[in-house]
Amino acid sequence: MFVGKGGVGKTTLACAQAMGYAREGQRVLVASLDQAHSLGDALGFRFAHDAGAVPGIIRVVPGLEVIELDSLALLEERFRDVADVLAADPGHDHGFDLGALDPAELTGLPGVQELLLLVEIAQYADDDEWDVIVLDCPPTADMLRIVTAPETLLGYLDRIWPPHQRMMSAVGTDLRRAVLAATTQRIVAAVTEVRDLLADRDRTSARLITLAERVAVAESARVRSATALLGLRLQAVVVNKVLPAVPPPGPEPQHPAVRWYMHRYAEQLDVIGGLRRSMPEIPILVAAHTGAEPVGIAPLAGLSCVVAAEGAVSESGTGGDDSVRYDSGPGMRDDADSADPVPAAAVPAVRLESGAGLHSVYALRIQLPVADPATLRLGRVEDDLIVGADGVRRRLRLAPVLRRCTVSTAELDNGYLVIRFRPDPQEWPK
Repeated sequence: MFVGKGGVGKTTLACAQAMGYAREGQRVLVASLDQAHSLGDALGFRFAHDAGAVPGIIRVVPGLEVIELDSLALLEERFRDVADVLAADPGHDHGFDLGALDPAELTGLPGVQELLLLVEIAQYADDDEWDVIVLDCPPTADMLRIVTAPETLLGYLDRIWPPHQRMMSAVGTDLRRAVLAATTQRIVAAVTEVRDLLADRDRTSARLITLAERVAVAESARVRSATALLGLRLQAVVVNKVLPAVPPPGPEPQHPAVRWYMHRYAEQLDVIGGLRRSMPEIPILVAAHTGAEPVGIAPLAGLSCVVAAEGAVSESGTGGDDSVRYDSGPGMRDDADSADPVPAAAVPAVRLESGAGLHSVYALRIQLPVADPATLRLGRVEDDLIVGADGVRRRLRLAPVLRRCTVSTAELDNGYLVIRFRPDPQEWPK
């Protein structure tokens, strides 16, 4: 996944990275989830967007294919498929007329379009047609909403219509409820596959594209916190459009343009240094400013020769190569003296800290490098823990031992959220 704010060049870098993979002999698909559809602009051609039709996959160069996913077109196509199936069985009274609904009415339902996009990507990942799938994601806020959509939907479904009740309805005598339960179960299976794909840190990772500007870096820190909370592996942060170094000016009076350049270059280096200090465990890559804007297949192919595949995203389907490659180049560099590997999956961990029985103290440890500690929020709903930070909230199912406990304390400890629990005398086994 290539993630970033609008205007930071994430689409350009995604295309260049994909061309680099294709040049290595891999089969690559670039899929744009951004409804602004700038993928065609970066490649220098226009995708056909016929009303009500899902745009197809286009081959750009050998080994590289691209597609702009239109969530509204997907919704209309899937809706027609369901309506046709039910209309073909006039003997059943389903209690409502799907033909009376307009697919556009469903766009108001939260998460519907986002889920359709992710389900489509999961189907591509299951195919054996591509070794790597590169996603050009929408701006940060929309991307976070897309990533959280599967877990949000599954959580609400389980609370509103628990799995055991759906199963009983599917095998019951009420045909209407049986059809509804079977349809719901298909939706659950598809969304679960998406959720598992996003959580699979061996197959899915993200690159955050930012600029060497303090406001952009501040947003990047919040995105880093959000990805950690959501369990998405942030593989690298790419600082784009960094001015190249120049020889120091001589003693003669400097031209104003030279003074501006040197001052701006020093500012960028200072911002990058602060970014490295704030994210020591994440590779910070620097993409030099290319001068002319690389638009079109030929300029992007040239850019791909100097943009390294270091820490390359590998989102393979079955039988793909999931290895992570490290290969530096002059266009994208890591100036740190030493870069440690990306840490392993930081899943919530529970351990017994002290005591026994009713005097036990359990600690739940979650990786959470909060950018603004004042935004941290905790809540408890039945057997779930609600954790919110930096504008993102996630619902976590508690381990069985913690469901019989109450929260005692919580603290932030060097990039981790540590929550301590004590047994509830009313629930703890005697």
